[in-house]
This record gives sequence, C-alpha cells and structure tokens, in this order.
Amino acid sequence: MKNLAVLTSGGDASGMNAAIRAVVRTGQARGMNTWGVFQGYSGLIEGNFKRLGTRDVSNIIQRGGTILGSARCPEFRTEEGVELAIRRLRGAGIDGLVVIGGNGSQTGANALHKMGFPVVGVASTIDNDLYGSEVTIGVDTALNVALNAIDNLKVTASSHNRALMVEVMGRKCGYLALMAGIAGGAEAVVLPEIDVVPEQLAERIQDVYERGKPHAIVVVAEGAKYNAAGLCEYFEQHNLLRGYEFRSTVLGYVQRGAVPTCADRLLGTRLGSEAAEQIIAGKHGVLVGCSHGELITTPLEEVVTGEKPLPPWFLKAADMFAR
Repeated sequence: MKNLAVLTSGGDASGMNAAIRAVVRTGQARGMNTWGVFQGYSGLIEGNFKRLGTRDVSNIIQRGGTILGSARCPEFRTEEGVELAIRRLRGAGIDGLVVIGGNGSQTGANALHKMGFPVVGVASTIDNDLYGSEVTIGVDTALNVALNAIDNLKVTASSHNRALMVEVMGRKCGYLALMAGIAGGAEAVVLPEIDVVPEQLAERIQDVYERGKPHAIVVVAEGAKYNAAGLCEYFEQHNLLRGYEFRSTVLGYVQRGAVPTCADRLLGTRLGSEAAEQIIAGKHGVLVGCSHGELITTPLEEVVTGEKPLPPWFLKAADMFAR
C-alpha cells in the first residue's frame, strides 16, 4: 500500500478537519502518499482527487466544517455507482480509503468494503447515533453550542416570565437534547425515543410556574413526535398553559459550524490517526470509534445494522433533576 485517500461525507461536524489532518500526517509518517477526495462520494465517482501534503493540512485543526467538502450522491447508492467509484480509485492508484462520517457515510464505506476495496471508517456525526463509538466527532462542540444558547435563552425567559421550547438537532436520536437538557438545567426534555404526552408536559410546566420559577426551559429533539413549534401550537389550541408566555426557538445549523472544542480536536486526531494505522496495517472493513476513553474497531456490517440506545443513567437523571 502506497497511496491512501480520505473523504468526508454527510453532515459536517466540527473536528472533521482534525481527523483529515491526522490521516494525512500519519500516512506521511508511514511513507504513504495521501490524497483528498473532494465533495464526498460525489467526488469519488467523479475522480475529484488531490494530493495532500503536510502544508495542505496546516492551520485547519481549529476550523469547523470540512476542507474536503461534502455532497449528496444518489448515484453512489446503486451498485453501478459503487463500481464506478472503485474504478476511479484504482485508476488513480489509490490502495485504501478512510471515510469520515456518520450512518449514511459508513453505509457507503461498507458497500465499498463488500466489493473488495480496502476502507476504514471514522465515527463522525453531531447526532451521536452511530453504533460502534460511545461518542463521535462533533458531538462535544454541538453540545457546547446548544448549552450556550440555552444559558442565554434562560436569561431572556426569566426577564419576560416565559416558557421556551428550544429545538436542537439530532435527527431521530435524542442524545443532544438529553445531554443539553441536563447540563442546561431544563425543566423537561422531549425525545424521539420516548412518546411525549403534551398534557403531561403542560402539567409539569404549570407546576414549575406555580412553584414560583420565573422561567421554564424545555429542550426538544428535532426528531420527536412534536417539534418545538408544534408543542407551542398544541398548548395554545388546547389552552394548556396558564401564567407563562410560551415561545419556540430552533437552533438548527448553528450547532454544526462552531470552532471545534479541545475534546473534538483531540478525538478527531485520535480517530483519524488510528484509521490510517489500521488501513496501512491491512486491517479494513471496520469503523474506528471510542469507548470508555479507549479506541476500538467495529466491523462496518455491524455498524450499519446496529442500534445505539441512549445512556440509561442520563434518561433517569433528566427526570430526576428537572424540578
């Protein structure tokens, strides 16, 4: 193996650039030529490759997003698309590929693996829903952005005696909402994993008001049955809340593009470097992740079929501390 490539795919996550940098520099330290694939799997099919040297990845570790870009690629979901991508890679003399991304990205990596091309995945998604890693690149930064917003919104909510429904990202996983809710001292969290009964939620908020709190914060995961605006509308239509004014706020993409935290820079560096080491050593068809502070590998087939539950203790804590 002499030529190693790296691509990023799916939603951007702060810390991806640290992982790219680590792949390139680890590859070079092991005598490899390293290549960047631009615009994800779309660039893979188009042969959008560029040789990356040490200087090309200088001064990127502190940047959010991904210098390689990302794009949707319906063509890659077909067998013909995967075969074309492999022809592009082999035609460029590339011997192995590191894929940095979440569920969809690793599904693509597994498709390449099943067709015989050496590939290793790196766990990267702010949703933290990827099986095979306790925490993924981008999660810590996204949580800190959400937490800062909740802290600021709490000030305004207290000033105006309001109940705020704060919607955070996470697709169908409630991890971001759960952790931000606990760390932000929210009065309730609304998760996709647990059916919410609006009447019961309203009772909890009403109880908070009657106990004299000047505000109530409810953190809502975007994939929940009712989103933030939907809850406000339901409360208003059914006249469920008295006392507080209520508003909804959607944080949205602001959670993605922040300057990566120290934790995400270090995690991206560790996972990217280990992915390069794995593929250079001839070990591929796996995802590099982290569990209890240690690096682990999980077969890609398990990654794309496995489900990652929310941490049980934190589920209990969210209810216990929301008083």
